[in-house]
Amino acid sequence: MYIPTYDDMLAAHDRIAPHIRRTPVRTSDYLNELTGAELFFKCENFQEPGAFKVRGATNAVFGLDADQAARGVATHSSGNHASCLSYAARLRGIPCNVVMPRTAPQAKKDTVRRYGGVITECEPSTSSREETFARVQAETGGDFVHPYNDPRVIAGQGTCARELWEQTGGMDAVVAPIGGGGMISGTCLTLSTLAPDCQVIAAEPEQADDAYRSFKAGHIIADDAPKTIADGLLVPLKDLTWHFVSNHVTEIYTASDAEIIEAMKLTWKHLRVVMEPSSAVPLAVILKNRAAFAGKRVGVIITGGNVDLDRLPWMPA
Repeated sequence: MYIPTYDDMLAAHDRIAPHIRRTPVRTSDYLNELTGAELFFKCENFQEPGAFKVRGATNAVFGLDADQAARGVATHSSGNHASCLSYAARLRGIPCNVVMPRTAPQAKKDTVRRYGGVITECEPSTSSREETFARVQAETGGDFVHPYNDPRVIAGQGTCARELWEQTGGMDAVVAPIGGGGMISGTCLTLSTLAPDCQVIAAEPEQADDAYRSFKAGHIIADDAPKTIADGLLVPLKDLTWHFVSNHVTEIYTASDAEIIEAMKLTWKHLRVVMEPSSAVPLAVILKNRAAFAGKRVGVIITGGNVDLDRLPWMPA
């Protein structure tokens, strides 16, 4: 297992710079007063495909040699990685095949297709996803770009924390959502060298809390098909992301779906940006654990903004 390094992150930042946005950092006096902390929101929802995952996907795609690039790339994803890999593949002019749960939001499926990705649907479980993907990859020969358990992807995601640190002039902690752990791993990769005293804190839905339980148990605990409105956080940790979580994460906090929805409403109203439920989990856990963050400078990574506007989580079913 290759563990990506800080130098890999720096190389990734140079490689992807022509293709991604250096997203802005937003603040809110109201949210600062509400939480008792000074919050800095890194708006990765402003990336062209609407999510931070374009960083890792672009690093992987543009790191391929010409022979492999000709065969294209393939992955499985609940949505954002699929759309970001499709986007990066289109930039390089190569094929992209993705396996997505049939229950993935229609907005995310539409985005994948808009960027030229070819979708094969599977049942909404980790086992079905991986079985379906094995068949698709065997048929296409595309390079497997794992949504998070891939050194190239983690190095790319780590560029976000580098920018956030530079844009804020320093923080006491950074909070990001955790599902499979790609963003958290990239954040750990960067800050453990750039700012080792800065805490890395993960935020997870209560209804998909396998990372929290893994963290407390000291080994990976994987749920096959959890259900939560935070649809981007349904996948389990893997060996590479567990390395970073177990060695560098300070704490994992959880929030209920109701708390996530409330945090999502607050950020839509007071930051005036569109974010998806998974991206609201960090604010939800900050609000739930105010004493842990009071008086601190806290970076919050808004990981994505791809939502189905006709099926928002506070609308009647």
